[in-house]
Amino acid sequence: MTETTKTLKMTFLNGKNKKTSITLNNAVPDLEEAAVRDAMGIIAQENIFSKEEVDMYKTPQSAQYIERTVTSVFDDTESNKD
Repeated sequence: MTETTKTLKMTFLNGKNKKTSITLNNAVPDLEEAAVRDAMGIIAQENIFSKEEVDMYKTPQSAQYIERTVTSVFDDTESNKD
């Protein structure tokens, strides 16, 4: 059995100019660049996420879709539930 999942990773610079990211599972496929940029801009502008008094998502840097494919060689988990 093969399973493919798709996530959207949005990377920002935090208040200390270090990279930090938000990863969304089961992201809507094929979002337009402008829509992602707008969403990231809102996240940065609203400034509601902080850790130890550092703004977590201050400056949008990039966004990528990441696809992960898992192919099972075998899976005995169902037969071992007894």
